[in-house]
Amino acid sequence: MTGEIKLNEVESAFERLEYPVTNDAAAAEFDDVTLLLADGERNLGSLIEASDAERFESTDDLGSELHNVLPREAVGEPFQSEGEG
Repeated sequence: MTGEIKLNEVESAFERLEYPVTNDAAAAEFDDVTLLLADGERNLGSLIEASDAERFESTDDLGSELHNVLPREAVGEPFQSEGEG
C-alpha cells in the first residue's frame, strides 16, 4: 500500500491485513504509507514498528498499539474532542 492516509482512515487500512499479524509484517505492509496527523506527518510503518507488541490479534489491537506510540500532540489539542471546533 502506498500513499497518504489520515488518522481517522487508518482502521479501514488495517482491516486489509490478515490477523494475527506480526509487528514486522504489519510494519512492512505500511512502510511506504504517510500518516497525516494534526502536527505533521509520520511514516505509518515506522510507527507500527515502534510498538512493543510482537504481534497483533485484530484491527482494534493494532489500532490501540498505534495510539500508544503516537505523541499526544499528533491527534490535536489536548482535551479537545474531534467534535469541538
